[in-house]
Amino acid sequence: MSSILTASSKPESTVSFHENKLILVWSLTILLVVMNTTMFNVALPFIIEDLSLNSSMASWLVSGYSIIFAISTLTFGRLSDFVPLSRLLLHGIFLFGIASVIGFFSTHFLFLLGARILQAAGAGAVMGLSMIMAGRYIPLSRRGKAMAFITSAASLAFGLGPVLGGVITQYLGWKYLFVVTIISVLSIPFFLNLLPKEAIKKGHFDLFGAILTGLSVTSLLLYLTTFSYWILLGTVVLFSIWWKYLHRTEEPFIPPVLLRNKQYTKLLFINSSAFYINFSNLFLMPIILTTVFEKGAAEVGMIIFPGAVIAVVAGQFIGRLIDRFGNAPLIIFGQLLLVSASILFAWFSTVNPNFILFIYMLASVGFTSISSSISNEITRILPTEQIGSGIGILQLMQFFGAGLGVTISALLMTLQEGLAFEMVYRNIYIGFSCVILIAGIIFGLYRRRVRVRVSQPS
Repeated sequence: MSSILTASSKPESTVSFHENKLILVWSLTILLVVMNTTMFNVALPFIIEDLSLNSSMASWLVSGYSIIFAISTLTFGRLSDFVPLSRLLLHGIFLFGIASVIGFFSTHFLFLLGARILQAAGAGAVMGLSMIMAGRYIPLSRRGKAMAFITSAASLAFGLGPVLGGVITQYLGWKYLFVVTIISVLSIPFFLNLLPKEAIKKGHFDLFGAILTGLSVTSLLLYLTTFSYWILLGTVVLFSIWWKYLHRTEEPFIPPVLLRNKQYTKLLFINSSAFYINFSNLFLMPIILTTVFEKGAAEVGMIIFPGAVIAVVAGQFIGRLIDRFGNAPLIIFGQLLLVSASILFAWFSTVNPNFILFIYMLASVGFTSISSSISNEITRILPTEQIGSGIGILQLMQFFGAGLGVTISALLMTLQEGLAFEMVYRNIYIGFSCVILIAGIIFGLYRRRVRVRVSQPS
């Protein structure tokens, strides 16, 4: 993903192409790809019933997707340094479309999970290459607008996903969610016509490192689902091999220098905690609304929709506030909103569905505030040559946090079977509050280190 940075430091590109049309087509494709994540959150209770699954198994349809999506995003970004964007993008969309067809005809959990994983592998190309395209080909004078347009498409998808997913699930069935994602294949002719032509360059991609990274992260999540000692042993072995490999490879998949940067890793944890909470909310809210309040899938989507939309609107103001006051106040503001929302969810999520609607608005704005500020802060603290990889790892950790949140939430639900609904969700959300408080303490340590460095004489 370092090509984002490289393009930024070069003179404005002289490549001739239909810039506005390309951004529009790319944004619509992102809309479909990101909706694919949130549509299935609403459908999970119905998939659980149709396939006779427990919560822990079903959570892998979300957490497995998130992990592979994250690794795929970083992988396509690294490949773009020497493989043309058009070739990578077309392979990703084609894989995404084929996986959607497989998912539509799936009648068994393993086939469905496989389809979701293949979808995630293809979807990473659309998200991972979007900012690289903008950084490489959009002139600096218009780049901010282009990136904001692309980001807004992703934010809008978080809002439309639950609504569209709820309506389709309720009136057609959850399998027809795959029909929506198959539409993304129609974008291929447009990309072939609109993307600038590029030449293949010589380069090295650390395939073994990418595989080790994926296996290590997946093994960790699998252990947290099963608590198997054998899986724990395998996880420890994988991470040991992975860590040694990173330090012995000339161009590793994940540069160790970034992982040794304590300030950077603190920001990774803070950002991951926000994704942990947000995706856990998106996993739990449909289950609460269907099991406690007996809401249909369409109603579930309409209750979640306002929270996602207000995040899109708030994002415009948050960006201006970051430019004016810096990142720190917005990170603190976001953490306060998230901890407040978690406490309110703990006491009121099973009282009335309207409480879920309004509390999620707070949580959604808090999440947007943290994720926007952390991304901006990372570009500020990292050396220029590390920003590309740093953002790539950030995206990886974002979706690891998302997958971990869904996995832990499902596990806690399974462990508390037999308790009253209000106690189950109260305990889970109190745990969420603790996660955010820990993240707040870590951010305090981060700020303390920043102040010490500023106060030291040059």
